[in-house]
Amino acid sequence: MILKNKTAIVTGASDGLGKQIALKLAKEGVLLALVARSKEKLELVKDECEKLGSPKVNVYSCDISDSNQVKDSVRQIEVDFGEIQILLNIAGVWQKLKLLEDIAIEEIDNVIDIDLKGMIYMTHFVLPILKRQEEAAVVNDSSRSGVTIQPGQSVYTAAKWGVRGFTDVLKEDLKGTLVKVAAFYQGGTNTEMFSKTGEHFDQEKFIDPKDLADIVIFMLNRPSKIWLHDVRVEY
Repeated sequence: MILKNKTAIVTGASDGLGKQIALKLAKEGVLLALVARSKEKLELVKDECEKLGSPKVNVYSCDISDSNQVKDSVRQIEVDFGEIQILLNIAGVWQKLKLLEDIAIEEIDNVIDIDLKGMIYMTHFVLPILKRQEEAAVVNDSSRSGVTIQPGQSVYTAAKWGVRGFTDVLKEDLKGTLVKVAAFYQGGTNTEMFSKTGEHFDQEKFIDPKDLADIVIFMLNRPSKIWLHDVRVEY
């Protein structure tokens, strides 16, 4: 896909990996709809993206765990941009390492609602627009936890295995259309996702989000007859 002048939605764009992907896309001349809860943080990312060369950047404050907010945001994005060729489902939260019985119900709901249901909501509302395009792509951020079993991550793993299953079925459902679907499964990434829960790791050997963003851009800008369906990334 030639990225220049395409329109992309990036969720989780206010910081971490989502922000780095947005910055890389801006350098490629992509029009950007940046989605996250914090409008203030999004505005800062917008400024950076414009300086890097994006022809158009709009921000949308949206809690993707709320289907009505997602619906309204996607409607507004369609009004603002007309067409959308790329959906990057990057937003996600971490579940602090605990045994299941020690995880608060509120945390269970938060992880499933954002990491899995939010991705499904966003894809549900954007897909009809993607299907109108001459070429389009959906790329979902899962995790190493979407393909392996690690202790203390029962809820997070449930969400990420859900992302894997959702992505794989979506690929089958969209065969014969012009919408390509992929997911990537990365090891620990050096962002603030963990510290936001009060969890602290030695992140020296975690993946740099700038490097991981390069991988996502590489996935998107392959020649039209090549597509990377399933990408595993480790340090």
